[in-house]
Amino acid sequence: MPPRRPATGHFPTIEEVLRLPVLVEGMPRVLAGQSHLDRAVRWVHVTELLNPADFLEGGELVLTTGMPYPEDASELRDYVDQLADVGAAGLIVELGHRYRKVPEELVAACRAREVPLVELARGVRFIDVTQTVHALILDGQGALLRRGRDIQDIFTALTLRGAGPEELVHTTAELTGAPVVLEDLTHRVLMCELLGRPYEPVVSAWSRRSRAAPTLEKITPSGPEGWLIAPVQDPHGPWGRLVLLEGRLNAEPDPEHVLVLERAAVALTMARLAGPAWWERRAHRSVLRDLYERRFRSPADARARAEALGLPAFGHRLFAVVIRHTHTGHDEHLDERIAKALAQTGIRALTGETAPGRIGVLLALAQASAWQPVAERIGRLAREELGPEAVVAVGPGVTDLSGIARSWQEAEQTAEAITPASPERWFYVPADVELPELLGVLREDTRLQRYAERQLIRLIEHDDRNSGDLLPALRAYLTAAGNKSVAAKRAGMSRQAYYQRLHTIERLLGCDLESGLQRTSLHVAVLVLDAGEAAVPST
Repeated sequence: MPPRRPATGHFPTIEEVLRLPVLVEGMPRVLAGQSHLDRAVRWVHVTELLNPADFLEGGELVLTTGMPYPEDASELRDYVDQLADVGAAGLIVELGHRYRKVPEELVAACRAREVPLVELARGVRFIDVTQTVHALILDGQGALLRRGRDIQDIFTALTLRGAGPEELVHTTAELTGAPVVLEDLTHRVLMCELLGRPYEPVVSAWSRRSRAAPTLEKITPSGPEGWLIAPVQDPHGPWGRLVLLEGRLNAEPDPEHVLVLERAAVALTMARLAGPAWWERRAHRSVLRDLYERRFRSPADARARAEALGLPAFGHRLFAVVIRHTHTGHDEHLDERIAKALAQTGIRALTGETAPGRIGVLLALAQASAWQPVAERIGRLAREELGPEAVVAVGPGVTDLSGIARSWQEAEQTAEAITPASPERWFYVPADVELPELLGVLREDTRLQRYAERQLIRLIEHDDRNSGDLLPALRAYLTAAGNKSVAAKRAGMSRQAYYQRLHTIERLLGCDLESGLQRTSLHVAVLVLDAGEAAVPST
């Protein structure tokens, strides 16, 4: 029984054809081109002519008894050159009619041109061979046509429901079983689906490798790694490329893979023609979130992915920057504006929204000492683009992406801690988080809330019953570090009236305000109370 063709509808290979019973009877033996038996057989051609190339188009498996072969070695080499130049799949010579043994000159010529050469020790009916193989080919092509309709339906459905580039790339990889990369014209990897493979071996040194693989007129293996490449367009012309890392350098591409890649590239083009896609921002957001949440398998993976997106991670000082803003969902492209402004200044960075109200910037600076001017520039941009309430926080610089998640967390905590009462600066660092800011971050901790209540409850209740001002008086005293004259002035009271209030506070709380420890305890309680009140939105 002939081997069943897979549902993909591939052409049979020479190796598969040689396993057919009709050829097994001839006791086939491969004399040359053993490493090329995976070549596709597009047709079988029987000929006894010395100029077969005139009747071939490429991909044919040539059957002959060798009857017309000359004795002259140069003419045998010329015969093989014709087959190689036209792209014939291989040559099968049946012994017995012309030869008892295939000439060494013919074997040497086939080896030199890497043309698979097979001898048949026993005679077979060539008509049976052609009928069997052609039936196999036609059956496979029918299956390929049916599969092509299925593939077309899949991508049409994705296009009609507005699927994003991530889903289109993922679908392409799933249908082909091979890694897929979507890059722009500058060879930055915007999206990729590696099917569980690590990033580092797949996208490392991507730009250099991609430039070595040109976009060909038809989808055939390109470059030293045998990639399959399809162009993606946008309203302005060529935009980027969809790359299938199939890696079949010296073999025919899988016809189904070619169909999938073509349909996917069309779907991506349709998506870009439909309107602004912001794909670069989506790519930046994805990588930034993966870095922040430590989703990469290894530092090498993280570095390879960031560099493939255009960030020079190696040999640079890396800084995590968090921009906190109060914009709602009315403007979805705040990070796009920040990114464009940074790019105009020549700053190398990944920029994207990392959470609602948060824009992340990952800076790569060749000179570590330059971070402060860059941070100030980002602060000015944030105020221009996002308003005066925007807060820029910078985490500690690191030399490797393995430490950027911790730097990011520190920047996030710093941005969260800064309040309107904090000193006004273009940017903040973790050292700027002092006790008021820290307590503001911890204001939801019920232990702190209970502590503040225990310390101040008698003052609060007294003020509520008597419309009093003991709590403001205490706050002024603590802020003035115990200087009663300064505190009275800040409270807007005479010194005598203010001293009376301090005595009342000591009596109600049962404390000594001259005690440094008790004064510190009360100051912490007031700050906790103030932080909680500041968090309640005004109506």
